[in-house]
Amino acid sequence: MAAPAPGLISVFSSPQELGASLAQLVAQRAACCLAGARARFALGLSGGSLVSMLARELPAAAAPAGPAGLARWTLGFCDERLVPFEHAESTYGLYRTHLLSRLPIPDSQVITIDPALPLEQAAEDYARKLRQAFQGDSIPVFDLLILGVGPDGHTCSLFPDHPLLQEREKIVAPISDSPKPPPQRVTLTLPVLNAARTVIFVATGEGKAAVLKRILEDKDSNPLPAALVQPHTGRLCWFLDEAAARLLTVPFEKHSTL
Repeated sequence: MAAPAPGLISVFSSPQELGASLAQLVAQRAACCLAGARARFALGLSGGSLVSMLARELPAAAAPAGPAGLARWTLGFCDERLVPFEHAESTYGLYRTHLLSRLPIPDSQVITIDPALPLEQAAEDYARKLRQAFQGDSIPVFDLLILGVGPDGHTCSLFPDHPLLQEREKIVAPISDSPKPPPQRVTLTLPVLNAARTVIFVATGEGKAAVLKRILEDKDSNPLPAALVQPHTGRLCWFLDEAAARLLTVPFEKHSTL
């Protein structure tokens, strides 16, 4: 690709087409992993608009795997707000209501924070659960991470100019001063994001266009958090709709399912 653009950029005519293709990719990646030596599929999800997108498309796309296949999925969350699962801001709570009710992954395979714990302990507890689920990995290696990007360039709960961007030891970090409410959160760190086998960023809407141009085209001396996600040996992809991609001049693949 003749530009500093990282990874493969795929542009879809609408969020609906993007969502359908994303769900198919998740299902295909899962099938490949279940057929591989590890015989399991580890998926990390982000919140926001991804919840409704995946809830709409993934149950049907993953249905051919059947209960036996889904029992070998491991599901984690790229970041989480320290609120009760019943709270409208809980990423797991939203997925539990809208997706997991129709995608029968066993509860034992869904890794969540304990929102009753104080922030630091919640981060340590989530890290312990991840290490238990990813035994044998010095850093948890997800088969697929699906990330969002904010208009400010944040991803997970890693925000511009925040000290957590320098974290190299912890796999999960607490953040008590999130510039986006609620302020108390738990997030995967860059070492985990960059250890993944595949990372897909998903962005829709023209409100993301300017930051995507900066991330994908500018040689930035102070890269935004999303630009720091560069998997060491894994694959990086961007799934955008036309509105989000409207300012890009780098090459991209145009997709349409029509």
